[in-house]
Amino acid sequence: MEFLSPLIMFAIMFGIMYFLLIRPQKKQQQKVQNMLDNLGVGDSVVTIGGLHGVIDEINDELKTIVLDCEGIYLTFERRAVSRITAKATDSVAAEPEDLGTNEPDAVEEDNEEA
Repeated sequence: MEFLSPLIMFAIMFGIMYFLLIRPQKKQQQKVQNMLDNLGVGDSVVTIGGLHGVIDEINDELKTIVLDCEGIYLTFERRAVSRITAKATDSVAAEPEDLGTNEPDAVEEDNEEA
């Protein structure tokens, strides 16, 4: 019976380590994987390097994405995405509307008068 006491203590310590270290890490990994699986074209994202961009293209075979960073297109591994800042439907609604003003024409008219 003397050898059971250390074995029971070892099992209790393993159980505590599982609930404090292993289980939360698995939950975090699952959350990140779900976020990466739900990436879509038009989503605004931030990479692990801090680069902000909009997803222009997704390649499922190579597990890469192409980000549009104000006209510059960069290819990244899908796992390089740190977080999604706005989904595609949010970013479309946030774009400014064209009010129909045509300022360059007004400038040309001023030049013709001079």
